[in-house]
Amino acid sequence: MKQGEKQELIEMDQYEHIRTAHRVYNKSIRQIARETGHTRKTVRKALLGLLPKYQRKEDPACGVMDPVALVVEGWLNGDRQESRKQRHTAHRIYTRLVEEHSFTGGESTVREWVRKQKARMGMNATLAVVPLDAEVAREAEVDWGSAWVEMAGERQLIKFFSMRSRYSGKSFVRAYARERQEMFFDAHMRAFDFYGGVFPTIVFDNLTVAVRHVLRGKGRVEQERFTAFRSFYTFEARFCNPAKGQEKGGVEGLVGFARRNFLVPVPVVKDFDELNDLLLMRSIEHGGRKIQGREDQRTIDERHDEERGRLLGIPEHPFENTKTLGVRISRYQTAQVEWNRYSVPTAYVGRKLWVHIGCDRVSVYADQKKVADHARVFGKYKWQIDPLHYLELIHQRIGSFEAARPIRQWRPHWPADYERMLAILRHRLGDNDGTREFVGMLLLHQEYPSKQVEAAVAEALQRQTYNLDSLKHILLRRDRPDIAFAPLAAGLMPGVTDLTVAASDVGRYDLLLAGGVR
Repeated sequence: MKQGEKQELIEMDQYEHIRTAHRVYNKSIRQIARETGHTRKTVRKALLGLLPKYQRKEDPACGVMDPVALVVEGWLNGDRQESRKQRHTAHRIYTRLVEEHSFTGGESTVREWVRKQKARMGMNATLAVVPLDAEVAREAEVDWGSAWVEMAGERQLIKFFSMRSRYSGKSFVRAYARERQEMFFDAHMRAFDFYGGVFPTIVFDNLTVAVRHVLRGKGRVEQERFTAFRSFYTFEARFCNPAKGQEKGGVEGLVGFARRNFLVPVPVVKDFDELNDLLLMRSIEHGGRKIQGREDQRTIDERHDEERGRLLGIPEHPFENTKTLGVRISRYQTAQVEWNRYSVPTAYVGRKLWVHIGCDRVSVYADQKKVADHARVFGKYKWQIDPLHYLELIHQRIGSFEAARPIRQWRPHWPADYERMLAILRHRLGDNDGTREFVGMLLLHQEYPSKQVEAAVAEALQRQTYNLDSLKHILLRRDRPDIAFAPLAAGLMPGVTDLTVAASDVGRYDLLLAGGVR
């Protein structure tokens, strides 16, 4: 619009009147302009079908933002160097302006100004994408998420694995303590069982459990065990470009959906088994939904039924998902795995043994024989101790009993009868000998189940037999069932088995005591 020229507006009813006068009543443009008072240029626009609207040629000045414009631009430029998750929002800019610059404008004004400024600076630009039609039973996407749960009475942050079929939308979610390679493989194997087959192509981020080096373009140097894993299941790995999560947007959305819908309210569970039972149930229920916006209105499960039979078969024997590590046993009878320690029997101190590390177990082998097995722990400087591994050494060095870490960890959990037996033995035999006799009783845990030893100690206390031999006798008797004896047949041994023994007359013993015999 030229300077000084006033833009003419027409209402919708006038727009209709102009077009009807010309199209129905064949009135000329000049006549319509004279009757309506509009210019002939405006009438021509209406007849061309241009809807009446006001078009602003230039953005109006925003006087309230002008004094702080340079300050806000500085904040936005500084955000370019920060993490995307820790940049200024329009709301934060507004609160800073109020607190630091006594800003008097409204938050909506700041929001609109910031939106336009970010667009001008090329920040937060929405990228165009090409709509794709996923091929049946061809691709799945994988990602990790995190969420809070209350487990065993403590609030903790867990990781959850997510896999999603691009075609059907069928989703699988499973929780783990960490994002380690063993968990990564375990989650895939469980997902393959869930889907009933293996997807020929799986799309990943550049996870360190799978990728050792990211090269230029699509080139990747894979972790050796990951290459072995995908070769075992014969699927192709396709990795997204760095910082391009939209290349696997389906599973990115699943991570947020699972966090909001599968894990809200915050689950209260005793362990990961209970949590994963819950997630499996939610994953199964999710299959009954229809994906909004799709022309195909079948449910997720109905679409998955179409792809199930076309997936690659699952190998008959699963992948050996354990990491093997050679370790030397310390003088504390422990094998150090990552940052934590796991105990072994005394006889293996100083020897080099092999540790097999799984998702939730750590096993120690000597000469292909398993000598220790522990639940895997995470974090740093934790000790997983089996007290039975130390009892023989404590029996030899009885003075260490009270301060020994294995005893101090076990003692709060053993039965009250153990404390009673220990106190009685110390009273009867003295501190050292009494404690040594008690440790000998504890050693019986190596031969018998804990419940049997605990029951035997309770019976020994009841019978007032306070020694190791009595406890062994009780366990031996319980371990061997009573033998029933049947009498031999009368004709089996003539002269022996057919003899009849008369019942004794006990009254005759009274005569003996009286000094006479009858």
